[in-house]
Amino acid sequence: MLFRYNVVDSAGEPQSGVIEAINVDVAISSLQRRGFIISAIKPAESKSLFQGGKVNLFSRVKNKDIVILSRQVAILFEAQVSALRVFRLLAAEVENPILQKVLEEISTDLQGGNSISAALARHPKIFSEFYINMVRSGEESGKLDEVFTSLADHLDRTYEVTSKAKNALIYPSFVIFTFIVVMVLMFTVVIPKITKIITDSGQPVPVYTQIVMAVSQFMIDYGLFLVIALIIGAFFVWRYSRSDAGKNYLAQMKLSIPYVGTLYRKLYLASIAENMNTLLISGISMIRSLEITADVVGNDIYKKLLQDSVESVKAGMPVSEALSRYEEIPGIMVQMIRVGEETGQLGTILKTMAKFYGREVTNAVDTLVSLIEPVMIVVLGLGVGTLLASVLIPIYNISSGF
Repeated sequence: MLFRYNVVDSAGEPQSGVIEAINVDVAISSLQRRGFIISAIKPAESKSLFQGGKVNLFSRVKNKDIVILSRQVAILFEAQVSALRVFRLLAAEVENPILQKVLEEISTDLQGGNSISAALARHPKIFSEFYINMVRSGEESGKLDEVFTSLADHLDRTYEVTSKAKNALIYPSFVIFTFIVVMVLMFTVVIPKITKIITDSGQPVPVYTQIVMAVSQFMIDYGLFLVIALIIGAFFVWRYSRSDAGKNYLAQMKLSIPYVGTLYRKLYLASIAENMNTLLISGISMIRSLEITADVVGNDIYKKLLQDSVESVKAGMPVSEALSRYEEIPGIMVQMIRVGEETGQLGTILKTMAKFYGREVTNAVDTLVSLIEPVMIVVLGLGVGTLLASVLIPIYNISSGF
């Protein structure tokens, strides 16, 4: 369990923090071994998400928070500030309550004698294996400031590409959602009233109007069951997507969608080149770089081919030859990697490839956004126009009969 403490160190400076121990006696013994004079210690109170705690239901650590944190750590290390002091300063200044708690726990671990990478490894949901291995390489080489700067640059570029792709879908998603809500209201509220007017008139009803009226009646009679069926279906789809077979199917589906699949391919290729470049220039071996990249690439197909390539490289095969066996890796990338291997400039080649595919993703997203808007306007216009024509034409015929 966790205990909050107030102590005085050997220099007479007051300090406070959190320590994890089995019981209060063990916590006191641990603090005394560090040379602290304990003034107060008590169990850390666990506050409810809705009662008095800073953390709420919607709190989470975003990629942007990790980018900013890495940049701040790099600056403080360049200023020759000790690791313990760095994380204490950041824990006091960071605004995200979850990240603040994590940084406090890291500070406690550092004070207990753990390395930075070991302290970060205790929070795998916040810091990826890629991040931890980068920090470990910095500890081994004595270049933590350079590693955190490199991490910040890498995460910044990755965040820029992925956020641009995600933001491109926000506007279309909002418009489609609004369209669905309006259509549901039309079919369940407006169309039934117009249907009564049309049927009471005794006029012949066109086929397309009969279809609209039938859909409206179906939604009124069975709408609730339809919603329940959709929720149940969504739950089973979510369960399937968590299984190995589901993950593999979704990974293949992403790559097979026309145009969007090409965008995803470029996004994954940019991620592979960027991650491997960052890991290699930090002194991590090729095999370990491939293993880490496989874990963070974000697609099961590319993860599998990278893991298979690891086994080939262990057997003595060059990376370019190992990757050339897969159609998901384009020939130009294989050729560039081969050139990098032959010239000893693989890191530089991978950095160039990362920039190239990053620009390709940006251009593809911009093109997709420019295409989505007019296509969406035409499709929605046709849908609304057909619906209005189906109900207005019979009403016009009725009014013309008088």
